[in-house]
Amino acid sequence: MRYKRVAAVAMMASLALSAAACGKEGNPTPGSGNASGGAQSDTCKSSGVTFTPKSDANIAGSPAFQKIKSAGKVTVGVKFDQPNLGYKDAQGKRCGFDIEIAQYLASTLGVDPAKIEYKEIASANRETAIKGGEIDYYVGTYSITDKRKNDVSFAGPYFVAGQDLLVRKDESAITGKDALKGKKVCSATGSTPIQRVRDEGLTEANNIVEFKTYSECVSQLLDKKVDAVTTDDAILKGYAAQNPDELKVVGQPFSTEKYGIGLPKDDKAMRDYVNNQIEAAFTDGTWQKIYDGTLGKSGSSATPPKLERY
Repeated sequence: MRYKRVAAVAMMASLALSAAACGKEGNPTPGSGNASGGAQSDTCKSSGVTFTPKSDANIAGSPAFQKIKSAGKVTVGVKFDQPNLGYKDAQGKRCGFDIEIAQYLASTLGVDPAKIEYKEIASANRETAIKGGEIDYYVGTYSITDKRKNDVSFAGPYFVAGQDLLVRKDESAITGKDALKGKKVCSATGSTPIQRVRDEGLTEANNIVEFKTYSECVSQLLDKKVDAVTTDDAILKGYAAQNPDELKVVGQPFSTEKYGIGLPKDDKAMRDYVNNQIEAAFTDGTWQKIYDGTLGKSGSSATPPKLERY
């Protein structure tokens, strides 16, 4: 029961990225594979939380805030192909946990979420987009790492995930990360999961397959061109929930991925403010309502993580 979105996203990615796609096995063919009909609905659903813009928002000494205030809108970097996280349906509506976190933050900055300009930024291009001022902040399964802190700053974490594996439902040989030798493993270029596969030698170098987006990897998995997709369990559970008859998540998480809000590096005032807003959402129940109405639909429960300030 292959869901429509993989094919749709693959087509969008193919058109938008063209020859820039980095798949070592070539771009997946949209709509190919073992589709068996009966695809699930591709309609976005929100948690129902209402985000009312603050009328008194102000961040003294923040260039990023002044830019947002002058523009009267925010430009947010997001993912578009991660079910229940950062997703864009066939009607162009956006939904998911990360999308609603982005909308919540916009409202705390005094901006109506309806005035958000979303930009779909691939994993490998996130630091460049933030440093270049292309976006005001990034919300999209963005793991906080010391290396990335050299280029950008982070508020959060607002969620903690762990790297895991997505395989076909009939797969029995792959039970965890130690069973990947000789298997083709796919993930997004520039992501921490694919770097971990490489650094730890979980499979041979010629079996590592990279694409700009995770949805392209999922298409390859459904087409039996790769054996496993690896990234954070939150992302993988979303894909498995969309396609339960053909995909499953296996093994135990083998990393700790702390998702942060990507911000301009030297804007401490902005970072402190966003941290305060995240903490407020933890405390007043907003975070829990957003989670339960989006990512929580995967069947995996969660509570707010501990906020880290630096």
